[in-house]
Parts: sequence; structure tokens; C-alpha cells
Amino acid sequence: LGLFIEPKFLSRILFMNHLYKLSLETQGIVAEFGTHWGQNSILFSAFRGIYEPFNRHRKILAFDTFEGFPNIHKKDGSSDLMEKSNLSVPEGYDRFLSDLFEVQESLSPLDHIKKFEVIKGDASIELKKYLKKNPQTIFSLLYFDFDIYKPTLDCLELIKDHIVKGTVIGFDELIDDDSPGETLALKEAFDLKKINLKRYRYASRVSYFIVE
Repeated sequence: LGLFIEPKFLSRILFMNHLYKLSLETQGIVAEFGTHWGQNSILFSAFRGIYEPFNRHRKILAFDTFEGFPNIHKKDGSSDLMEKSNLSVPEGYDRFLSDLFEVQESLSPLDHIKKFEVIKGDASIELKKYLKKNPQTIFSLLYFDFDIYKPTLDCLELIKDHIVKGTVIGFDELIDDDSPGETLALKEAFDLKKINLKRYRYASRVSYFIVE
């Protein structure tokens, strides 16, 4: 990997590492919304193996339809990206991603305890089901990469009773002309005047804030 990775891709890996380190002192689990190929979620698993290999409570959730965008809202704009089923992956990829998680966990202590879930389906529905089944859930780190409005808004609303001071919430496409829905969803779900939105100096498109 080190021989071929471009600076812009390495900067994203460093950003995910930055987010994870910011969340280390906050109790809770990690979730990625719109995991696609699963790179970020697998990185979070690797970071857990580095920074807190014995933290059996640091579960990682990876949400995706694995069939591309379930729908397009008018607030998502009209870029070439905005087509139903865009960004789909091959059939059965969710099972392959689960296998990768298992390999990651086997390389760290406590590998007999499953500390991940790959959750296939519309996250607007699946997150609600997960939280109903697991009302004890508290999130330490959330990463939003849906690209589109409705699931971003739905999940931002659903997490509100499951975040604490110190929870880190990251975004992939805020202030993106090609994916305006993500920003519009944040504006509806949270009061922007109360958010200290931060950028990462080495990667231009990503951003985050810490719940205060």
C-alpha cells in the first residue's frame, strides 16, 4: 500500500485516524453511515486494534444498502452523482465485508468477542430498528457518508438521544455542490450556531464537530 498510495488518499486515512483518536476518551460505539466498500469502517477496526485492543465495548457498525442510493430527494440537487442505485457494489459484498472484519478482529486480542455489525438496508429504517433493540447504545464516533439528504437527516435525528458531550460526528460531503443534501440535512437536524464545525487541514472535503 505504501508504494502506491496517493497523498489525497493517505490524507483520508490520516483523517479517519484523527477522528478515532479524538473519540478515544469518550465511552461508546462507532458507526459509519454509508460505508460503501467499507474502507473507513475497517480502518476504525484497525485503529481499535492499535489504540485500545482490550476495549470490548468499542463496537463498530457499518450501515449501507450495498445497492446504491435508495432514492433521490429534490434537495439532493442534479449533479451526475444523483441517480437512484448509484454507488452500488457487487451482490454479496456485505458478506465479504463481514469476513474482512473477522480477519481484522483475529489480529487483535479478544478476537473471540464479536465487536462489529455490517447492517444491510436503508439506514433510515435499520438504525431505528437497531436502537430499538439496543436502547443502551451511546455513540463515541459517527461518520456520515450517505451523500444524500433523507437518510442523513433521518439518522441525525435518530442519534440525538444516543450522543454525549465528546461524541465526534464527521461528514464526507458538507458544503459540496455535488451533494448538497448532506449539508441541508445537518442544517435541519442541528443548530449550526451551536456547532464548532472543524476542517482537517490535510484533506479539503471532510469536516467534523465534537458535541459540546
